[in-house]
Amino acid sequence: MNRAPIVLAVDTPDLATAIEWVKATQDFVSVYKLGLEFFLTFGSDGVKAIKDVTDSDIFLDLKLHDIPHTVSGAAKAVAHLSPRYLTVHASGGSAMIKAAVEASSKTHVTGVTILTSLAEDDVTQIGFKANALDSAVGLAKLAVGAGAGAIVCSPLEISAIRAAVGTTPIIITPGVRPAESSSTDDQVRTMTPKAAIDSGANLVVIGRPITQQWSLGASAMRDRAAEIAAELI
Repeated sequence: MNRAPIVLAVDTPDLATAIEWVKATQDFVSVYKLGLEFFLTFGSDGVKAIKDVTDSDIFLDLKLHDIPHTVSGAAKAVAHLSPRYLTVHASGGSAMIKAAVEASSKTHVTGVTILTSLAEDDVTQIGFKANALDSAVGLAKLAVGAGAGAIVCSPLEISAIRAAVGTTPIIITPGVRPAESSSTDDQVRTMTPKAAIDSGANLVVIGRPITQQWSLGASAMRDRAAEIAAELI
């Protein structure tokens, strides 16, 4: 197997399709990202169904953000699924992140900094005093200081966050698109997968550039995953 540092975003409303996507790509994908829509639709059984067909890691992207007691309870509620990564919004604060960490001993609590869908104007409108880069660095430092084992940030913040948090925390970045891709979808701050890894990311999140090949069949999807993996290994 030639698994690359790819997190495949499994964004489909059909569980059978999700399972087929995993089967088609698991020789090349290190982690599968199951998001909020997936979890609300299929629940724990859906996560287990994915885990049953692969030994790749699971990225449970719930982006928890609430008072510490509630986030602790939510983290405990999914602990039996043993996701490798569980996301929380770093803007929830140190106490909230610590609560998630204490409830997730076998999981890397993963602090989400600034969403890649946000442009600079959006960051200002939300109420951040600093720009996206400085805000993301500050949130990353806060999350790591509270015990988070991983960080999610846009590709444009990777280098600064790596310099700020050191070599140990795992940096995961969405907002990557292969060089030949003409669409950024709903991502604003983007970069190629290779450039993101070279900048210091450990894992890159890729979705539609791979999964849209499903319309051409499982072999086409597998081939596309293999092509992108080859650029990163």
